[in-house]
Amino acid sequence: MEATTLNEAQLEMLKLMSVIKTPEELAELKQAISDHFAHKAAKEIDRMWADGRLTEERVESFRHLHERTPYRP
Repeated sequence: MEATTLNEAQLEMLKLMSVIKTPEELAELKQAISDHFAHKAAKEIDRMWADGRLTEERVESFRHLHERTPYRP
């Protein structure tokens, strides 16, 4: 079996997890991580609006976008 090498961020998360003692603390950590990535996504969307890569027409086109994998029995 091949060994997995963890990157710096993964190692830091493992250190953080060692102080999590309750389900509530775990939920708080999960929420903080979720908030972080939501903030990053919002900043990127704002940047895309500002530089014109994202427009009202483009967003509207997403309504009719179907990228599901077809079911094959």
